[in-house]
Amino acid sequence: MMIGRSTRIDGRRPSSSYCSTAIVVVFVALSLVGVWMMTSSTIIPVEMSSLEIRSQATDQASRTKSQPSEQSSGEVAKELVKESLNEPNLDGSQDQNLTKKTNENPVDKIQEEFKGNEGGETIDRNDPEKNRENRYDELQTGPEDNSKETENDGQQQQELSGTEKLEQEEKFEGDRKQEEQDQRQIEMEQNEDKDLGSKSKEMLLDGAQFELLNETDNQNKTWSTQAAESKDEKDLQASSSPGGQLSFIWKLCNATAGSDYIPCLDNEKAIKKLRSTKHYEHRERHCPEEPPTCLVPLQNGYKRPIEWPKSRDMIWYNNVPHTKLVAYKGHQNWVKVSGEYLTFPGGGTQFKHGALHYIDFIQESLPDIAWGKRSRVVLDVGCGVASFGGYLFDRDVLTMSFAPKDEHEAQVQFALERGIPAISAVMGTKRLPFPSRVFDVIHCARCRVPWHIEGGKLLLELNRLLRPGGYFVWSATPVYRKVPEDAGIWNDMSALTKAMCWDMVKKTYDKINEVGLAIFRKPSDNKCYEKRPEQSPPLCQEFDQPDAAWNIPLQACMHKLPVDPTIHGSQWPDEWPLRLEKSPYWLNSSQVGVYGKPAPEDFVADYEHWKRVVSKSYLYSVGINWSRVRNVLDMRSIYGGFAAALRDLKVWVMNIVSVDSPDTLPIIYERGLFGMYHDWCESFSTYPRTYDLLHSDHLFSKLKKRCKLLPVIAEVDRILRPEGFLIVRDNIETISELENIAKSLQWEVRTTYSKDNEGFLCIQKTLWRPKEVEANM
Repeated sequence: MMIGRSTRIDGRRPSSSYCSTAIVVVFVALSLVGVWMMTSSTIIPVEMSSLEIRSQATDQASRTKSQPSEQSSGEVAKELVKESLNEPNLDGSQDQNLTKKTNENPVDKIQEEFKGNEGGETIDRNDPEKNRENRYDELQTGPEDNSKETENDGQQQQELSGTEKLEQEEKFEGDRKQEEQDQRQIEMEQNEDKDLGSKSKEMLLDGAQFELLNETDNQNKTWSTQAAESKDEKDLQASSSPGGQLSFIWKLCNATAGSDYIPCLDNEKAIKKLRSTKHYEHRERHCPEEPPTCLVPLQNGYKRPIEWPKSRDMIWYNNVPHTKLVAYKGHQNWVKVSGEYLTFPGGGTQFKHGALHYIDFIQESLPDIAWGKRSRVVLDVGCGVASFGGYLFDRDVLTMSFAPKDEHEAQVQFALERGIPAISAVMGTKRLPFPSRVFDVIHCARCRVPWHIEGGKLLLELNRLLRPGGYFVWSATPVYRKVPEDAGIWNDMSALTKAMCWDMVKKTYDKINEVGLAIFRKPSDNKCYEKRPEQSPPLCQEFDQPDAAWNIPLQACMHKLPVDPTIHGSQWPDEWPLRLEKSPYWLNSSQVGVYGKPAPEDFVADYEHWKRVVSKSYLYSVGINWSRVRNVLDMRSIYGGFAAALRDLKVWVMNIVSVDSPDTLPIIYERGLFGMYHDWCESFSTYPRTYDLLHSDHLFSKLKKRCKLLPVIAEVDRILRPEGFLIVRDNIETISELENIAKSLQWEVRTTYSKDNEGFLCIQKTLWRPKEVEANM
């Protein structure tokens, strides 16, 4: 007799067995759903805002239906902004036309995977720290199949002798303990990131301040540009022609310098063609005709740099594995090797017993120097590993340190890895890339620069840079040794400085370091120049522009000091920190600022704008752990407002004024900040893996008019540290283009935002490097 599935022999409906089966089915279903939800959640970064999640959800749906257009993501983002965020306008008022946030939960709609390498590894975007140490080598070479290694390990273990087996077990136990310790550290960092992500999401839901500033067309009536100044000075301005889009096929650079490659300083082809190296021409910039689009390889065993302030005293050896300075300068306490670290005792050639004592000795010798009050911005010539500048941070002084890339291997790279400002540069045949009359103090401790030769041409360049009334601190053997060579140099320097109207205010001797120093003061007016019996060195021509500094040949002449109060350098700035927030005295209401307001109001509005953006957006809403940020580069500064807004963080900011932008760099120095001129169509004079964060405000869209964008992004990749961040504010078209390039580099998109054709993008560089190496360069 056939019995139906839903009946029992006794005629009653199924009960217990049927319910048990149903419970099991439901349980399995719920488990699968839970696993799916957990998997999906690990793919979405905790830092993502509701706006970004909805934007990606919408993009996911649109990709399912049809092929996306180039501008679809930007349009979708713009619409979502209007739905979800009430962003203040530039004057601080709220846009009442924006609609309220939707209650839709888009997390349920998103499943997104990132292929981190050719083997198809899924990268966990919510956990960028996961398996950090194990991923460094893997991301350089691609994932390997470890199954055979596991089988071989078991076979080899059986063949080991008793002693070898014991040693192997001890090694395994040590490795296991180290892995557990590393894992605990990683978990702590993960928890920090999760907390940061929660705050980021909460801040975005509350309405973060991503306000955008637009420049006006009136700027050229008030502001000259560095390019224009340099063109007037030497009747030449380099230009680049825009080109077509390149395909995103990345290869490793094939350069002799390897992982330390600096394109404009390691251009061997151009250096070999130089007729002379007498004036250090081979250490100056010689950029390739075609900017490279390759990626610089990582150092083997590279690790995330040690955080400040610990990094001032030690760095990972594998990050900068150079030991020449250890051999050359170890006895002077520059740098030492200690296990897997390089340590920096804080010494130097002239301060073997520590930089702090040396700094205090200068202050005691001349109290008027007033570190951190009157003297805020310092230039350190021939800086070595920059311990002088590194310890001046303790005195609230900001130091621009520089040294050439020469036989003193990696000295500037050591400084940057330590978290101390420095650039690769040399006093050769061209002006340094700084405006005139901006440094409060210039320092040289055995910097090996022949100041006295060729009419004092190099010392006259320092005269151009030194603020009227500023000091030159010279700590060198001619100051205190009496051997014939040193005595002759001292006599020449004494005569030269007197002819330049510099007053030697102090000559003293440090018994602890057993060195001497001389301090000279530049005049504050032109009276001495007018009374000189001989016009040697001569005064520069009236039409000579002292602020012109981009590729300008050195001249053995002095510029007259300004007497017009509308020209920078005619007055000493306020003491630090008052000078940071005060509009410079030479700005007046008749001038139109970069953003269209009267210049003093423009300055204040810019500062208030960046304070709002940094405090309400950058610090909490873009997924950046600022405790890991030390070296910051603002790729296109205006008034230095972004750097000023970061004042309370333990960071330093290199402010770049582009050669084709309004020349506002003197304003940045007047505030007690620093920076330099640069053309981003060329490589920057710094080592690879230099900065933790790069910031770009409407730079890339302007660059596209003069040069190709892809080499610029390759340069960004070169100077940004692995796991560092790039923040971009630009138009939607440029933001979309940059996002596509970033994804081809395997970078992680952290935050996106758009409004009224303006966009915001925050992306994080990963450890990924391509396998293929380009052909010989």
